[in-house]
Amino acid sequence: MADDSDLPEPDRSEGAPHPRETGALYGQARAEAGFLEAWNQGRPHHAWMLTGPKGVGKATLAWKIARFLLTTPDADGGLFGAPEPPSSLDTDPESPTARRMRALAEPRLFLLRRAPNEKRNAISQVITVDEVRRMKSFFSLSAADGGRRVAIVDSVDEMNPNAANALLKLLEEPPPQTFFLLISHQPARLLPTIRSRCRELRLQTLPPEALSDALTQAGGAVAPEDIIALTELAGGSAGEAFRLTNLEGLQTYQMLVNLFAGMPRLDRPRALALCEAAGARGQGERFDLILTQIEQLLSRLARAAARRETPPEAANGEAALFARLAPDHASARPWAELAQSLTLRARRGKAVNLDPAALLMDILLRTDATAGTLIPG
Repeated sequence: MADDSDLPEPDRSEGAPHPRETGALYGQARAEAGFLEAWNQGRPHHAWMLTGPKGVGKATLAWKIARFLLTTPDADGGLFGAPEPPSSLDTDPESPTARRMRALAEPRLFLLRRAPNEKRNAISQVITVDEVRRMKSFFSLSAADGGRRVAIVDSVDEMNPNAANALLKLLEEPPPQTFFLLISHQPARLLPTIRSRCRELRLQTLPPEALSDALTQAGGAVAPEDIIALTELAGGSAGEAFRLTNLEGLQTYQMLVNLFAGMPRLDRPRALALCEAAGARGQGERFDLILTQIEQLLSRLARAAARRETPPEAANGEAALFARLAPDHASARPWAELAQSLTLRARRGKAVNLDPAALLMDILLRTDATAGTLIPG
């Protein structure tokens, strides 16, 4: 039987600290204040749904709230009177509870996430009902101590229907002194009955300074002159910024902007070299990155044309490119339609295992042809 410890943690970004190991949360003061206000008013809901784009700190906030819940004394204070209301969610990172949580050894905490499959050789693609039943059993076994218990679900989006229904029953009849912290990237896709039983904490995309701080904490520091570009391409997501840093995403996007700058007279030798390198064996991540960034560049062209304003540059020469290829409102529709059609084409091509280099070259040629309709040459 395979050793589960050899499998990656499904809720950890490769190369980055796990959220339970992350010390600070940047750029989410409003969400923190929302929970703290409910706590200090004596009406903390039993189920909280932390929503927002991927990579903005939802899991980090969930673990921060969990530490707070498991270390903060009750408001009545017992023999010594009520303590002062807490002014933040910060707790002692070296307390016994915090150390146990980092080691996944805290008996009052249950982490619900995707588990190893039946063969124990890979992580399941979904959270199954068996895992929710394990959580229910955990509550039963832990009830004797009478203290608070916390369940973190990371993420609730990954539950299959049976698991979602089992969770709903727990939310409808929660065990005493139990708090649920549900992480969701796409709450609109969840059962309305699950959403209705949770209080939402909405996390925002990160501004450049907060993104830079979060990235540095994760071990992916970026040069100050690149932070605006990284914020643009990552959409304010520290997780996506970390991924782009590891994959040299800024350099790749600069290559694409340089290639687009020659349209509608595409530099075919340069384009072919890019396609062959991205389509080589073992370059799946780079291929996916280029497809994503082509779609991103097309979408940015469409938005620049529609809004008649140039966004902050994510690569040198991008503003000049927008001025040339998106000169007026009328050019927004062709770029938006192309972005949509090429995204579908890329998905279909990958599904039937088309040659990656050929697929990418076809996408660039279609992009070049669209540029030709806007700038007749």
